Amino acid sequence: MADHDEDELQMALRMSLQQPAPEPKRSKPRENANANANANANVNTDANADVSSSEASEAINRRSQRELLAAAAEKRMLAQKAAKAQNTAVSNPPLQQGFGSSDIKEKSVSPKKPLSPPQQVSRGKRTMDVEGQSLSAQEADQLYKMVFGNVVSKDILSQWCNQGFRFSSEPDTSMGLVQREGGPCGVLAAVQAVVLKYLLFVPDEGGDLSLNMVQRNIGSQNLSRTSTITPDNFSFLTEHQKTRALVLAMTEILLLAGRNHRAVIATLNVNYPQSGECGDAGQHNEMIAKALEGVSINSAWELQKVLRIYILTSPTALSIRLQEMLPIFQSRMGALLFLFSALLSRGLDSVQADRDDPGPSLVTAPFGHASQEIVNLLLCGQAVSNVFDGRMDLGEGMFLKGIPSTVEVGFLSLLESLNFCKVGQNLKRPKWPIWVVGSESHYTVLFAFDISVQNENELEYREARIRKAFDAHDQSGGGGFISSDALQQLLRDMNILMPRDRLENLCSTDFVVWNEFWQVLLQLDTNLGGLKDSSGLMGRKLFDLYHFNGIAKSVTNGTQTVGETLQQRPRLTIVHVNVPPKWTPEEFMADVSSSHGDGPSGKNGSAEVQGPSLSKDEASQHAPLVDCIRTRWPRAVCNWIGDPPSIV
Repeated sequence: MADHDEDELQMALRMSLQQPAPEPKRSKPRENANANANANANVNTDANADVSSSEASEAINRRSQRELLAAAAEKRMLAQKAAKAQNTAVSNPPLQQGFGSSDIKEKSVSPKKPLSPPQQVSRGKRTMDVEGQSLSAQEADQLYKMVFGNVVSKDILSQWCNQGFRFSSEPDTSMGLVQREGGPCGVLAAVQAVVLKYLLFVPDEGGDLSLNMVQRNIGSQNLSRTSTITPDNFSFLTEHQKTRALVLAMTEILLLAGRNHRAVIATLNVNYPQSGECGDAGQHNEMIAKALEGVSINSAWELQKVLRIYILTSPTALSIRLQEMLPIFQSRMGALLFLFSALLSRGLDSVQADRDDPGPSLVTAPFGHASQEIVNLLLCGQAVSNVFDGRMDLGEGMFLKGIPSTVEVGFLSLLESLNFCKVGQNLKRPKWPIWVVGSESHYTVLFAFDISVQNENELEYREARIRKAFDAHDQSGGGGFISSDALQQLLRDMNILMPRDRLENLCSTDFVVWNEFWQVLLQLDTNLGGLKDSSGLMGRKLFDLYHFNGIAKSVTNGTQTVGETLQQRPRLTIVHVNVPPKWTPEEFMADVSSSHGDGPSGKNGSAEVQGPSLSKDEASQHAPLVDCIRTRWPRAVCNWIGDPPSIV
């Protein structure tokens, strides 16, 4: 019956379409349609009762019936379409619904589609385009409490709401991002580390951001083994080079957090000037500051009101959009917005699943420091709580989560030197010689210009193999000696061609002691399988590291006079590093003694070892940064010119 009615309705609709254009009555309100239907029904009743009606009257009635049926059919079809659209919306909810979930439907933005906003509110300013979305009240509350907790002080909010990504104006630190005060240093240091990767090792391809440069460069070490930039020409970096590095660094971090499938940009629903539409930098900054007047994020409600999000899946589109929105990230809200972007790119539920304890806020009280989870999210794409490699199984199905794989830029911690944590090799040996350095209260950056600083010393590698083979023949339980017959086998296994006189001297007794064997190897040329170093460095490594602290510090260098006002600016310190081979302490002391010819205590009998590669005029210097360096290069001997590098 229902199918028959449907067929009649479809036929009525087709018949009505053959008539002249329908009257406006089809678009009348429901009440008028009902009244018209009642009137027509009365006419039909009268027509049926009056058997003597004329043919003209019957034609009018038939036409009215067709129109009524057509109107009913049209209404029913529209209702079916509306119901179908509603069901589709339920099965595919808008992107802002459930945004914290990691399995959210992504929104693709074609790289060929213009990304400039379609609306202009006034000359020199623009408003966000209609693609920007708002968070729901629940999502905004989850994001706000995840970052700041249930209660946050005004001081912490002030720290995080007054920090943007701006480069230093000082010539010698022009590659560095400046930090105004404590708090967001974890975000700035992580971004700074990736910025240095693009400045130092990834050449500028004409400034083109549309070649998927980020995806091609992640994990690649075939670009440049040594930097094309030196500390002497930091002052010659152009604004284009620095902006390019910043945009690519932000792109890489957000894609990493989004599993290289998508990224989310969090911005503000405010009008701000476009780049290049202001007279100078001062005017540009003033216009941005004016646009942000009255903007505050003191609660989740205020966050929902001002925050807008953009979801992109193309690296090219992401880079272009970030470059377009760079003024807002350079503003006082920039660091916080980028943190929001990284968290939303990862997915709020995924962030909580990454953490060992999802209860505490990511910004720690009472000083507002960035937690290790924030730094790890920006470095490895996961907000894990620890810095060791992989997972630590605690038994009974419980485990702690660490860094899953090797990262692009690494991390060193002062806390490791104090035995409070253990940084794994994934962070200690990153793909590029750049490290975020963490202390108890601050994050800074350490880097080198040559990736060879991470290479294993050839003599160290050879020594490790020989010692392993020696220990395999040691039947004393670690006493450090083997039999003469075992020595003969070891020499054959390790391809060591030892002269007969030295071999007979070693085998004068039934046992060979490791220290005596080691001393012979040090005097044996490498072409004979020994460890004699023709350079005279005895396997030591000499290189320079550069430490950057973006927060303003007093710069004295021992030249200030009484009453002189000290400069306040970011600091770049060159640290000269000497790394002896990884020998035992006794062997190291014996080597120092033989090198200096003064016995193990030196000329004055002091027990302090000054470092075998330092000249007599150079002294080993110490600062907390040296303790961090030694977690990566044990027994490293460091010195610098001027004030000690500061990691606080």
